[in-house]
Order: sequence, then structure tokens, then C-alpha cells
Amino acid sequence: MSDAVGRPGIAPAGRGGPQQVPRPPGTRAGGPPPWATLPEPAGLVTVDGVRRVFAALPPARRSPREGRVDRASAVLAALYEHAGQTWIVLTRRSGALRVHSGEVSFPGGGQDAGEDLRTTATREACEEVGLDPGSVEIVGELDHLSTITSNSFIVPFVAVLDGRPHLEPNPAEVDAVLHVPVAELLDPEVYREERWDIFGTERPMWFFELVGDTVWGATAAMLRQLLGLATGTLGRGDLGHV
Repeated sequence: MSDAVGRPGIAPAGRGGPQQVPRPPGTRAGGPPPWATLPEPAGLVTVDGVRRVFAALPPARRSPREGRVDRASAVLAALYEHAGQTWIVLTRRSGALRVHSGEVSFPGGGQDAGEDLRTTATREACEEVGLDPGSVEIVGELDHLSTITSNSFIVPFVAVLDGRPHLEPNPAEVDAVLHVPVAELLDPEVYREERWDIFGTERPMWFFELVGDTVWGATAAMLRQLLGLATGTLGRGDLGHV
């Protein structure tokens, strides 16, 4: 077990980034990654494997806030194969943004009037990183996610791409496009769970400590479920509120 598992807030040497994490007092260490007992979990996460997994899954769990709030957004978790590995596309948000500046996230954003959320996800990915909507094959959804700090919900779409895309960050919204190997995300030295007291209730909070960036919050929760579903170590109903 790494120091990161046993000591909340401590990333392995050479990992983690400048993202500000509002860790509450009394935070304690959580458990290992769901895939910890698998000998080679990265071998399970392929483009064809993700297609098969999502074709067989029951429908995504809906957020309890759906139908009761006006704010909805969608993100796109896009995977592709390149150089013998499976990769996932993340972004580092612009430091000039008013909300969630500098955070790591999936491409995505708010729903426009009259727009379905699948279109929102692909439109936002095109606007933020130049991903051609015609190259996107959406294979399913993660569970819909409510956020505690805002009266909104997120629908995460899972997509596969035919090879490594050429992406360019829109500097008004994105500082960098991150192409991250799935094998790195599945490394137990990269993953960390903490237990936070939020409004009097203990909740899990998940982290992925990349080189130069810390993925946490809603993005880490979605990423954890995606990897868990793809490796067969998690099911539906595991996302909830973040």
C-alpha cells in the first residue's frame, strides 16, 4: 500500500498538481481502487471491450435532481487506442475562468435551449478541443451525477474514437488537452480515496494523481465509474452525489 492510501492529501513523489482541494478537517483515508485485485486491469479496457460492456449494461441511473432543476450539462468521456494502449481525453480548464479554473475535467458544458444532452456533449467537445462530432461514436452513459455545491446535474456520455484525434485547446476555455493512458489511471499509486465529512455526512472523495495534475471531485467520480465498469469491478448505482 502506498503512502497516498494511508495519508490523505499526500500524492506519490512526482505526481499531483496545483489544483486547490478544499479538504475538510477530519478527512481520513479510504479504500483501495476497485480493480486492485485484478492482475492486468488495463488489458480489459479496449475500445471493443468498452463497446461490449456498455451494450450489455442496464440504463444509466438518473439524478434525483432531473426534472426539478433548470441547469443541466453533459460531458464526453472519449477513449481511443494508440501505440498499443487505450487512452482517454481530459482537459485542464483555463486559469482565467471564474468557476473551476485550472481543474481537470472531461470536455463538456451547459445545455443550450432546445438541445438534447448528447448534442451538448459533442458540441462542447468540438468548441473546447476541436473534436470533430462526426468522429465520435457514443456507446453509452455513466450514471447521471448530482453536484452538492450547485443545483444542477451532469450526464456523462462515453464515446470511442477511431485512433488518436488531433485536438487543439480553445484558449478561452482550456489551457491544455491531456491524453492520458488508461494503464496510468489504473495504477494503484495514481488512485486515492478519502472520506470527507460533508454537511454532517461522510462521503467518499476520489483522486487520480497524474504527473502535473490532480483529478478530483465530479471528474474523478465519473472516471472511477468508467474504469470500474470497463474492468467489471463496479456496476450501476455507484456515482450519486459529489
